[in-house]
Amino acid sequence: MIPVSCGVVLSDGFVLCAQRNHGQAHALKWEFPGGKIEEGESAEEALRRELLEELNITVKVITSLKSVVHAYVDGPMVKLHPFVCLKDKGQLIVKEHRQIRWVKVELLNNLNWVDADLPVVKQVRELLDASNR
Repeated sequence: MIPVSCGVVLSDGFVLCAQRNHGQAHALKWEFPGGKIEEGESAEEALRRELLEELNITVKVITSLKSVVHAYVDGPMVKLHPFVCLKDKGQLIVKEHRQIRWVKVELLNNLNWVDADLPVVKQVRELLDASNR
């Protein structure tokens, strides 16, 4: 099982979403940015490292969401550790994705997500819907 961290980066009711590049597994599907957790690294440390490497930003972690285990039919099993966070510092630079986009929470379901992120999308919608009541 491959341990992976991802960041649900929030800003004024929008969520930062990243589209995978051509040539990658699950090409052109959308994901929450992040990456593999390296040996000896915590899930939160991996998230911070990956967001700096991939998008040139630092974040403030607000909370973690429920981990997701997903077995891809055409690939490995992953354990995804999602974190809700706020952008802290840095100018967003697209380094590894086809594009990034700030998406309104209520429009997240309109994107074509990688399968492992679908339960995270649901958690984010539920969390933010509850906080707006």
